[in-house]
Amino acid sequence: MIIAPSILSADFARLGAECDAVLAAGADMIHFDVMDNHYVPNLTMGPMVCRALREYGVSAPIDVHLMVEPVDSLIEQFAAAGATYISIHPDGTRHLDRSLTLIRDLGCRAGLVLNPAVPVAVAEPVLSRLDMLLLMSVNPGFGGQEFISYTLEKISSARRMIDSSGLPISLEVDGGIKVHNIADVARAGADTFVVGSEIFAASEYQSVVSRLRSEAQSAIL
Repeated sequence: MIIAPSILSADFARLGAECDAVLAAGADMIHFDVMDNHYVPNLTMGPMVCRALREYGVSAPIDVHLMVEPVDSLIEQFAAAGATYISIHPDGTRHLDRSLTLIRDLGCRAGLVLNPAVPVAVAEPVLSRLDMLLLMSVNPGFGGQEFISYTLEKISSARRMIDSSGLPISLEVDGGIKVHNIADVARAGADTFVVGSEIFAASEYQSVVSRLRSEAQSAIL
């Protein structure tokens, strides 16, 4: 069970310290929500922030979610900046296979992101190119949204597809995940959980991360 705090909800004036704090609290990796005010109606952070955190000393995996179009130039920039995972949307590139191959060729792990209304079958032709499948459980663009309940069945479908493939692909879910619903998401088949406001709005991070992990693990015991 991988807990990946989204720094979209962090205090940007203290970003290095915020990353230190959530990792010390038990989180497994740092999630970057990269928005371009084109593919989605918001503008967030670029590769210089990723590079700055690496230079600051963050050594944990950095999980970059590119909500941008086109993607290829930013794939190259984030790979050079120290990203571990780079995930892209199928409609963010004209040549999905080529873009996923580029991520791996640059030494990163490749992810595909499916928005709530995009069927899981879209991922099937490129499964061999993936290290991660990321399912959005909110519409992309903003933090703090409510979990879309119909995505639970989609998570289950994705888990069946991955298991049938026999490939070592992580199943990540992003959007509206809280202590009260992470067990449902885990039970549906997710193994990696992006959590933003639930963690960063808390006065003390360790108890929230611990409760998230405990709830997720209890769902599969």
